[in-house]
Amino acid sequence: MNRTLIHNARIVDGPAPRLGYILVEDTRIALKASGPAPQSLIDSTSEAIDAREAFLLPGLVDTHVHFREPGLEHKGDIRTESLAAAAGGVTQVFDMPNTVPATTDLSALAAKTQAAREKGAYVRYTPLMGIVPGGTAQLASLAPGALPAVKLFLGTSTGNMRSPEGRELEELFRICAALALPIIVHAEDNAIIARNMDAALARYGTPEAIPVSQHHHIRSREACLRASAAAVELAERFGTRLHLAHVTTADEVHQLLCEGPTKGKLITAETTPLYLDPALADENMRTALHKVNPAIKTPADAQALREALATGAIDTIATDHAPHLLHEKTQPGMKAASGAPSVQFALPLMLTYLDMWTIVRKMTLGPADIFGITACRLSPGDPADLTLLREVPEYRITADLVLSRCAWTPFENRLIHHRVERTWVAGTTVYADGQPSATVAL
Repeated sequence: MNRTLIHNARIVDGPAPRLGYILVEDTRIALKASGPAPQSLIDSTSEAIDAREAFLLPGLVDTHVHFREPGLEHKGDIRTESLAAAAGGVTQVFDMPNTVPATTDLSALAAKTQAAREKGAYVRYTPLMGIVPGGTAQLASLAPGALPAVKLFLGTSTGNMRSPEGRELEELFRICAALALPIIVHAEDNAIIARNMDAALARYGTPEAIPVSQHHHIRSREACLRASAAAVELAERFGTRLHLAHVTTADEVHQLLCEGPTKGKLITAETTPLYLDPALADENMRTALHKVNPAIKTPADAQALREALATGAIDTIATDHAPHLLHEKTQPGMKAASGAPSVQFALPLMLTYLDMWTIVRKMTLGPADIFGITACRLSPGDPADLTLLREVPEYRITADLVLSRCAWTPFENRLIHHRVERTWVAGTTVYADGQPSATVAL
């Protein structure tokens, strides 16, 4: 039996971190205790790690990433992007379906899972299936619990992921209700976006001439609220568990979401670091590198989202990590690609404006309550998915630190003061001191 002791650590399993130790036996946590570890325990373990009062967190869960494989590997793949995730303290991801080809049936889903096993992922990897017209029927044969969720693009983004309409859309919500299968929805209203784009073209002439600063007026708050409200209406009508992805507006928070504990909610919601960030809420701080769908909105929206984390109206934080090559992002105007790689630096950056326990709760307990995830706690018997995070002298985020294949970050030159030192998945070190260690076969 392999035994690893992490001692003299500030364990983050509640609002106030406490000095203590965790013993890992093979793949699971065997013991958690406060205070100094007994010398006899230190001497009897295969590896004893003195954390020197670094923070020991449960491995974070990011339920919204785009790892780009298959078909878009020039931007990133399962191996490169899962390494970036591990470097960000993330030990489990849900990978979105808008690849090439899109993951819209069970065979494509199985192929993605197999690719992760064969090529090696540094974190627990779960691909999600997207629902497109004609794709609803295959869900009827699923056993309850076979999938953690399905993804619905109620409004277009990147990739050919058009939503079912009319009776087929209603049937999707009915079947998912019967299966207790959550629907994760990207909610933007295409008609409103098209109308706003036409107005922008009339003013500026061509997509290339439309300033990036107009992006949040084109993919507007009205477009988000209208589509989110439509999804909520369907979920409430059929009793379907609905998870609103990347919520951006105060309107959605105040009009559609309920405060309180996540467990038992019919409607839950996610937001991302890009939408929470006080600096990026200022449109004068944004460039094409920050062009994402839905668009980042206003300082008031960012403030409302941060408050919603505290009240429970927002249940999870996910990164929507979406790498593009730099030349794709720096195309003129609206030709710039939408999406940004953010999983590696999300944790330390959020710690500049959020408390640690809020981040940990929203990236462990929230996903656990919604999707039935178990590997995200620090209790004896749980899988040993762990993150060691150290407070360090302030430093800048720079491109040379980026592990994603795209080799850039929307957080360039931001100052942070925490660094992920080591990450374990099922008791195995997958990342340590800036370097990859072992991939996982889970």
